[in-house]
Amino acid sequence: IPRLDLVPATVDLSGAEVEMVAMDDRTHRLDIALDAAVPGQWDICLIDCPPSLGLLTLNALIAADSILVPLQCEFFALEGLSQLLQTVERIRARFNPGLAILGVALTMYDRRNRLTEQVSADVRECLGGVVFSSVIPRNVRLSGAPSHGLPALVYDQKCSGSVAYINLAREVIARLPSLRQAA
Repeated sequence: IPRLDLVPATVDLSGAEVEMVAMDDRTHRLDIALDAAVPGQWDICLIDCPPSLGLLTLNALIAADSILVPLQCEFFALEGLSQLLQTVERIRARFNPGLAILGVALTMYDRRNRLTEQVSADVRECLGGVVFSSVIPRNVRLSGAPSHGLPALVYDQKCSGSVAYINLAREVIARLPSLRQAA
């Protein structure tokens, strides 16, 4: 029976890194916890990470098979992407040789802005097919959904941002061989 489990982050998670510093196997806590879960419980486990390389993100990278990288179409995001790619290489070398990049999703795309076009072109030139075709536009309806306490797809399923996320989800599923039929 298909089902969806959600474990949302809370403000309590902000102290987790401080507590983890003194733990044994602090870099593998999530990997150990996921391995201890019921085998076959999930086909896919999505782990949302903060945009920093602390112990929480390191745990996620060690536990993951692959990563999906959302990338804002802004100049400083390119710098962060470069650092992330270096980090992925270090994680592969030391902890998780099977870690792969599932794809890079371009977000906050504003076709009226030349910088957006330049960032998009640079990322596509550098990473080629790793970059998803679908781009997530800047969209007022997407921005407004959280103020109503709703996910964008519930708030306005037909807005351009929601349609873009649906298209991105299809691309993600298509890159996961065992789940292609779900697209």
